[in-house]
Amino acid sequence: MTETADRPVYLAGRYAPVPDEIDAVDLPVEGTLPPELDGRYLRNGPNPLPGEDPGHWFLGHGMLHGVRLRGGRAEWYRNRWVRTGALAGRSMLGPDGVDLTAVVANTHVVEHAGRLLALVEGGLPYEVDADLGTVGPCDFDGRLHTAMTAHPKTDPDTGDLHFYGYSPVAPFLTYHRLSAAGELVVSRPVEVRGPTMMHDAAITAHHVVWLDLPMTFSWERLAQGMPFGWDEGYGARLGVMRHDDPTATVRWFEIEPCYVFHVGTAHEDAQGRIVLDAARYAPADAVAMWSGDRAATSSAALGRDAASRAAATGAARMHRWTLDPASGRVTETPLAERPVEFPTLSDALVGRDARYRYAVSSAGGRHAIVKLDVHAGTTTSHELGADVAAGEAVFVPAAGGTAEDDGWLLTITTRVDGSASQLLVLDASDVTRRVAAVTLPRGVPAGFHGSWVASPGEAT
Repeated sequence: MTETADRPVYLAGRYAPVPDEIDAVDLPVEGTLPPELDGRYLRNGPNPLPGEDPGHWFLGHGMLHGVRLRGGRAEWYRNRWVRTGALAGRSMLGPDGVDLTAVVANTHVVEHAGRLLALVEGGLPYEVDADLGTVGPCDFDGRLHTAMTAHPKTDPDTGDLHFYGYSPVAPFLTYHRLSAAGELVVSRPVEVRGPTMMHDAAITAHHVVWLDLPMTFSWERLAQGMPFGWDEGYGARLGVMRHDDPTATVRWFEIEPCYVFHVGTAHEDAQGRIVLDAARYAPADAVAMWSGDRAATSSAALGRDAASRAAATGAARMHRWTLDPASGRVTETPLAERPVEFPTLSDALVGRDARYRYAVSSAGGRHAIVKLDVHAGTTTSHELGADVAAGEAVFVPAAGGTAEDDGWLLTITTRVDGSASQLLVLDASDVTRRVAAVTLPRGVPAGFHGSWVASPGEAT
């Protein structure tokens, strides 16, 4: 990543870490918070300790930021580091092998079976309490022996949590499933070509969709600090596996080389095909994004021709793959031209045929929250301008809502200089409309993923 005059980009401006943990109450609100928003908005992201330089934005210690909403008020804000073994100074590479409790838990925070879990794909989840204090590492009663992805998927019908762990050594990929009650009931290896960085995967009503893509691990890269990089010779494919059969084989479909950090969703259509939507990086864009530098690093890594290298922006675009098990064919279709990342949707439609995706766009100096209607092929946006950037937008359904987009989008926005932040509440049915904005007591650094955790008894 490029540097400012005195420090790297990932330690400056809206990425600059905060030096401490604070609490604030009775936060100022512009507009009117919907009274039925009763719960906590929680978001995770990297935040190195004061004076630390982790070497890359992805590598800072995890910090949770939370806002409590109730009765039309913003009752409190607080932030807490996730107190992992890494925060205590332990190395993940110990004398007994990899210590899965000594990894920063900086990527996501989710609730399952009454537990709040701070997640990172390289280690065990860390349980935290309702006040964001760290309880400790969670291995589900000693049954989890791999890392846990930061992007588990909850089936909206069964309540099961589907997840996986990837590893630099064999088995490179292991599938897991938690019951709705939080019991680890399935663990099985899945064969992939090598140590791929599988940041996300998808589910449908009956399948897991795997992404075996050419961002891979090497020990040589690890010695330089960041162990993953673009592998021109690895190839790219999507795998389809029944998740209701612990012995199911994987059907693989070769696709054009690309990388995906985040899927939108997947579903099974009326013809039995698997349809996957995701934010897709072309090869040149994948390398530009990963290096944080728009200049070409090598002609082989950045594509096969000068035009692709010159066009590299480091940006992803929503893309669709349709996998036909009957014929073995794959159809690839762009869904929208505007660059986006962090696609989300209603939790009630994970793995189902959802019409809307919500995403973040920061292209050409324009920051926005974007709504994609994949049925109509249209895009609308809440434009924030050049001085304010948004994080991932979390959908919260309205009580008694009948349409898919009846509800709100919650996101933390931060001024690009890092000086101030708000919790922004948008009308999901009309993202151009701002419902309310909660002024936070400090600039909150740019982060990764979050969740809405409704209070017990609330429909949302």
